[in-house]
Amino acid sequence: MPQSGTIFPKQSIPNAIIMKITVITGSPRKDGTTSLLAEEFIRGAKEAGHDVFRFDAAFEKIAPCVACDRCQADGAKCVQNDSMETLNPELLEADYIVFITPLYYFGMSAQLKLAIDRFYANSSKLENNKKTILLAAAHDDEDWTMQALVENYKAIIRYMKWEDKGIFWRPVAALEAILKKRVTRHRHTKWARHYSSTNNIGTMSSTPLFHE
Repeated sequence: MPQSGTIFPKQSIPNAIIMKITVITGSPRKDGTTSLLAEEFIRGAKEAGHDVFRFDAAFEKIAPCVACDRCQADGAKCVQNDSMETLNPELLEADYIVFITPLYYFGMSAQLKLAIDRFYANSSKLENNKKTILLAAAHDDEDWTMQALVENYKAIIRYMKWEDKGIFWRPVAALEAILKKRVTRHRHTKWARHYSSTNNIGTMSSTPLFHE
């Protein structure tokens, strides 16, 4: 697993539309399914020549927002001095922000939510002109499994005036068995390269990830 805060160098591809992509993961498991999703998405994006920055929220020092509103004063910054200092400039420069999370009690992980809550310090600067993607994985296979997570994600990007470019999830009860067979790696790689290696990442549509 690459170290959090890693900036992946782009590969030179003639006539490619180069985008800056910030990937934020929320899993506390270094070798979990969503980590695999992140790795393969980043691989595809790099092969297409895009600039990618990965931030693993679960392995960073992030304090919760304390609602002091100090950040809303003219010229002020968040009172917390932590890993958001690394993430914030990458968020501001990003064309795409990719959220990758396991499903925990029908929502995103607490680690990812901590980072998103801290967007508040830069909300006005982050508004508009960004595209987003949600990648998620869960064990449950009920059709309503991801409903709350998806609605939360949609509410966040609506508030920020961002544009959704893809919601991909995989509810598979026998996930461990599939991973042991190593079938998932091949199929995720194929998916990631198809969608993130195009010059226009926005060709993705909202659909379950490999839901068969």
